[in-house]
Amino acid sequence: MDVSRETAAAVFGAALGRAERYADLLATEGVARGLLGPREADRLWSRHLVNSAVVAEGCPAEGLVADIGSGAGLPGIPVALVRPSLAVRLVEPLLRRATFLTEVVADLGLTNVEVVRARAEESRWTADAVTARAVAPLSRLLPWCLPLVASGGSLLAVKGDRAAAELADADALLRRSGAASWAVEEYGRGVVEPPVRVVRVRVR
Repeated sequence: MDVSRETAAAVFGAALGRAERYADLLATEGVARGLLGPREADRLWSRHLVNSAVVAEGCPAEGLVADIGSGAGLPGIPVALVRPSLAVRLVEPLLRRATFLTEVVADLGLTNVEVVRARAEESRWTADAVTARAVAPLSRLLPWCLPLVASGGSLLAVKGDRAAAELADADALLRRSGAASWAVEEYGRGVVEPPVRVVRVRVR
């Protein structure tokens, strides 16, 4: 574990045991199946699990959260672990990734998570919040994800250091989209350093 156990426990609380099991699955099957690079195994907690879990700060207290291009389940599975009151939909078009996600959800006993093998742009449902991490530049992500955000909901795009630059590049597109507001927010302050930078786009 590349963060202190106190930090991991503070973030995951009662779900710490399942978070540790998820880390084991990522470090073994996730790497073996090419969902994570071999070098990521040494920084799973700091770079992936904790960074993903704090995205829950931007999610509603309850309702449906859809994680687009979920890949290895980040940030969707950590969000589901720390917010069991949420229903989380992991949306992933590639079969090998969707298969891995289905196995992880069963292994962890996550009754609030479903895996949907689909492309975002082909989906016809809406969610209270939509998350995306390391999927595509914001200018490409917006047309895929905004139609999936329910009225009054938000897109939460995890962007790191490029958050402000990508938001500036997408300004004209956002204005044409009819979004209510958009800004860079920081999650996990005091827990992770630097805090996780997320572009939040609110939908009318």
